[in-house]
Amino acid sequence: LRSGVSAMLAMVLGWAMMDRTWGFMGASHLPVSVMRASHLPVSSGCSSFCSISHAQSSLGSQPRSRGRGLLGSRMTSLEANNLKRELLDAVAKFKELQDRDGKVSVDFGVRGGELDSKSRAPRNLAEDGGFYKISKDVGEAADKIFSIVEELGRVNPNPEATKHFGTDQGKDCKLHGRWCLLFTTAADATFSTKSKRGDARASNEVDAVAGKVMNIIEFSPRPDGSKPAVSKLQVRLRAMALSPTRVGLQFKYVKASLQRLFGFELPGRGLPLWFPVPGPTLTRLLFFFRKVKDVPKAFFDVIYLDDQLRIHRTGEGNLFVQVRPDWKEGMAITMR
Repeated sequence: LRSGVSAMLAMVLGWAMMDRTWGFMGASHLPVSVMRASHLPVSSGCSSFCSISHAQSSLGSQPRSRGRGLLGSRMTSLEANNLKRELLDAVAKFKELQDRDGKVSVDFGVRGGELDSKSRAPRNLAEDGGFYKISKDVGEAADKIFSIVEELGRVNPNPEATKHFGTDQGKDCKLHGRWCLLFTTAADATFSTKSKRGDARASNEVDAVAGKVMNIIEFSPRPDGSKPAVSKLQVRLRAMALSPTRVGLQFKYVKASLQRLFGFELPGRGLPLWFPVPGPTLTRLLFFFRKVKDVPKAFFDVIYLDDQLRIHRTGEGNLFVQVRPDWKEGMAITMR
């Protein structure tokens, strides 16, 4: 399959990244957002997504009310706000320890630790002990986050997260709008300056009226101040409500914004490239020739959702914690 769209994209990105810093990246080392879009309809990081730890084993459990009536609602809201503050403190501590002890270095493909060697799905950094491989302190800090997420799931104020999704009233859906990544266990959404991929910021734009999602990865300038080979990757997905808490996904296309070609910087905004994604019929045909016949379903389950914070788990078990751009306290942590 990589001899198709992936091979073409590999050639273009390979030309763009043929310099001392990046080296030549073949089809097997493409960003997972591109690789998956080219041959597998796997879950998205807004992705994409299995048990991570004991703390995460019940993340998909249904939220339950801890009180009845107005008093119970106020108590639940107060508890949620306290837990949100705890979550921000825990993520801030996690990042502080990463700055001290190091981050999980993730590069492209299986060899780079981005994809699981067996499933070719995004590697789960918590499931395989990736955080503990950095240090015990980092691993325990991640476990603290998982524990708080579990508690937040029990006081979720919006058990019908997909209400109005894909309708004319979609703007009233709590999922609608822009979300910025605060924390994740997904290797394909983990970036650092020490990797060949470079550092980057990930975000997610949900159009709950049209039923569309855009995953966005914006790469930072290189350590020497020059432009990255690819400044931005945008993955367009069709989304549909499958249940009150589950959103199904279908990849449509990938847009790459090239800033360097053959080692030279391109003028202006660079060169935009679009790559279509194989449709369902072609995907099923391709899976007919694989040992695993079942086409994996792409979806995510909402664990917690309010006007500031969104937590979801993908079909592959990866956890995503995202915040609204106008939540100052949350955004301050994302910028660290």
